[in-house]
Order: sequence, then C-alpha cells, then structure tokens
Amino acid sequence: MVTTWPANFPIFQEGPEKFAEEVRQMSNGRLEVQVFAGGELVPPLGVFDAVSQGPVEMGHGSPYYWAGKIPAAQFFSTVPFGMTVKGMEAWLYHGGGMALWRELYKPFKLTVFPMGNTGVQMGGWFNKKIKTLEDVKGLRMRMPGLGGKVLSKAGGNPVLMAGAELYSSLERGIIDATEWVGPYHDMRLGLDRTAKYYYLPGWHEPGTVFELMINLERWQQLPADLQKIVEIAAASTNKWIYTAMEYHNSQALQELKQKKHIEMLEFPVDVISELRNLTADTLNEEAETDADFKRVYEAYLNFRKTYTEWDSVADKSYQQILE
Repeated sequence: MVTTWPANFPIFQEGPEKFAEEVRQMSNGRLEVQVFAGGELVPPLGVFDAVSQGPVEMGHGSPYYWAGKIPAAQFFSTVPFGMTVKGMEAWLYHGGGMALWRELYKPFKLTVFPMGNTGVQMGGWFNKKIKTLEDVKGLRMRMPGLGGKVLSKAGGNPVLMAGAELYSSLERGIIDATEWVGPYHDMRLGLDRTAKYYYLPGWHEPGTVFELMINLERWQQLPADLQKIVEIAAASTNKWIYTAMEYHNSQALQELKQKKHIEMLEFPVDVISELRNLTADTLNEEAETDADFKRVYEAYLNFRKTYTEWDSVADKSYQQILE
C-alpha cells in the first residue's frame, strides 16, 4: 500500500499501518500488507495511478486529489457547505453512495472502501485578516477539491500541494494561506509558526472522507474470506481515524489557545454567505460540463435533503438546548 501522507504522520499514516496489522492478525498471516508513506515508493499525488496501473495493490488518500481524472470523485471526499461525517457515512453505507463511487472507479481498474474521516476541519491559516470577500482576491492558498474551485471563483488562486510542503511554502511566501486539517495536525506541521490568523469554520471541508483503493484485478483474485477481512479492517480503521481525530483535536485546541501570538477568528457572516452562493454556482457549472458529476451531484442532493431534515430534528435541535 502506498499513501499520500508524510512518513510517521500521526493518525493519517498510522491508520493504514493499523489496517495492515489488523489484516495480518485476522488472516493469521495469510495476507500481509506493506505500507509506504508518500514519497517512499511513489509521489504522494501519484497514488491513484500507481494502484490503477498495478505496480502496487493498494493506496490510501482522499478522492478529491484525483479531481483532474474523475471530477465527480470529489463528492466522495467532501463538499463545501455539505454533509458532515454522519451524513456522509449514512449516504455511503446505506444511501447508494458507495455504489456510485465504485462505478466511477471501475474504469480505472479500482475498487474502493471508506477508510477514515477528518470530521469538520478548520478554515485555515492566513497572513492577513479576511474582512470581506475582497481580501480573498489574489490570495494564493493551498486548497484542493471543490473548495479550491470556489476559492478561484471568489478571485483567489488555489494551489494543490502535499502536506509536507506547506510549512516551507507558507514561510517563504510561495503561498499566502493554507488549509490543512485541524489544530492537532496543523501544529504538527508547524503552521502556527508561519501565520498569525487561524480561521473557522472549515466551510470547504465539513467531513472529509479518506479512501482505501485496491487494484480491482488483485482484489478479485482474493478468496472471499480474505476479501471480508479487508472489508472489516477498513471499516474498523475508518472509525478509528475519525475518533482519533476528534480526541486529538479537542486536546490540541487547548494547547493552541495558550499561544498568545495566534488569533482564532470566525469568517465574517457576509463572507460565508457569499462563499455559499459561489459554491452553488460552482457545483451547477461543473454539473453542466460533466455527465457523471451531474448524476452524482443529483444523488448527493436528494439524499442530503432527506438527511438534513432528520439531522435538524435530532442533533441540531439537541445542540440548541445546550447553548
């Protein structure tokens, strides 16, 4: 297995290694997975091609990294102002999302499983305050996926780069801002030492899904019991990554709040409102140019409408009585 993550990167790279150990234990050594971090065997953003073309059997990353190959794959990572982890998992496991995802990947000789979720992310690190949408114009910001397209429509310049490059790029002024994940991982990369303003919420990534990609031909060669072991290990790791994210971010936030040189700020209401409108425009325009994107977008919207009604009755109404 090759991953998009830096070597020894907590949780993200730990997850695939945990998966490999569970597969080994459950199969009693019949199936062993060797895990390579981004850059050790293939470049971080070369994972999709490496698994699709067969030099390696498995990969771990997130679908929005492959937007240039499959624009509709972005729906299986995260959608700006879209569903959080609860809605995404309900859609994937029970609402038909998984079937659509696998259908998109099949021409590339891949099958896929969810294997991790970041939860709601932070809005990113900026070297200036964002008071109006004018402050976004010309901004060079690392932001992948659909969020990057919305940033572009707002006048910004989205940049796609691996996590290992963010600290030096922000420090040297190659980029003006970057989003990554949340307090725990952001501080591990040293982003709190390169920018002063830390914004919330992560409007662009409300619940980013990680994926386990498997070369379809090699997958079909596995006997049914080993396929089931891989499936169960992926589901176990999926839960472990998300709960580890929630725990470590809650702890790291307390540490971050003690740093006097950092200002944690909320995006102004007007900026969020305009970004939300630009998101709708972006998604509609993408749907007009790509039939698969349109088909998946419609399925996503149909599920979200029903799910959001339940979420408002249940979780959101409960949160309101705690405020």
